[in-house]
Amino acid sequence: MVTIKDVAQEAGVSVATVSRVLNDNGYVGAETREKVMKAITKFNYSPNEVARSLYKRESRLIGLLLPDITNPFFPQLARGVEDEVNQAGYRLLLGNSDESIQKELDYIQTFAQNNVVGMISATNHVDHELYEALALPLVLLDRTSEDYPAVYADGREGGLLAAKALVEKGAKRITVMKGPSHIKPAQDRFRGAIEYLSQEEVDFSVMSTTSYSFEDAKGWAEELFSKYSDTDAVIASNDIVGIAILHEALRLGKRIPEDVQIIGYDDIPQSSLSYPTLSTIRQPAYEMGKQAAKLLITIIRKEQEIERSIQLPVELIERNTTRKE
Repeated sequence: MVTIKDVAQEAGVSVATVSRVLNDNGYVGAETREKVMKAITKFNYSPNEVARSLYKRESRLIGLLLPDITNPFFPQLARGVEDEVNQAGYRLLLGNSDESIQKELDYIQTFAQNNVVGMISATNHVDHELYEALALPLVLLDRTSEDYPAVYADGREGGLLAAKALVEKGAKRITVMKGPSHIKPAQDRFRGAIEYLSQEEVDFSVMSTTSYSFEDAKGWAEELFSKYSDTDAVIASNDIVGIAILHEALRLGKRIPEDVQIIGYDDIPQSSLSYPTLSTIRQPAYEMGKQAAKLLITIIRKEQEIERSIQLPVELIERNTTRKE
């Protein structure tokens, strides 16, 4: 592996001179700088970011904290963040908290130890005192708070769109799956659905859930049809739960969408691969990630007055679990 000493030897200068060129810190003559740059190009040398950060007490590293990497929605967010971060000349450190406050705090400490210059968090514990002690630029992603800038989708509109679509397609006994109470976007979409349904001449029931996980989704689906066997439409808390409900409905011999209509939420890639394909509310996950990264980099660079919150629109995607009008 090529080291900074190899570059210095090739250019005929000291290691300190190469370091000044790399960090653009201190005077280096034009001729000397050219020799160093030629040596860097020849060896395709790239300095170790962690080593540089320890030396300078700063880095080009940004931390991203996700709550559940097994949920396909969050890798879409992460890809948007990563692409924007890399384009701006930074690198990404990724942490997966598994909805565990202890893992979340451990990752925050790891980010701090690696001298990240900023953080993006899509987790649910930003009110913890450790966040306040960070003294780092922080942007929330798919989460909101009065204390930090945030990028999120219009959950309330999403819930309304789902409810409106089912009513217009003839549903009379709708079950609304209420997402985890500690996740604000889940409550926004729930409120949007309930506000619309309350004004319509339909019967609706509410079933509360406590997670979005694959492991729990099958149980929620079984509970749904056990409690509300005459349901003819479901607004699922997310696509994972929506696909589980679809499978359970088919197992029970129900026709989709004739007997039961289903609308999910997120538009993860799997929703277009299920059979029948799942109608859903699309959140622009990739764009949300890019916008969060842009916002954070703007804060880090102190380039301009920042927006405190960026709300992106959602869209109803009609597939085969809802009736054609």
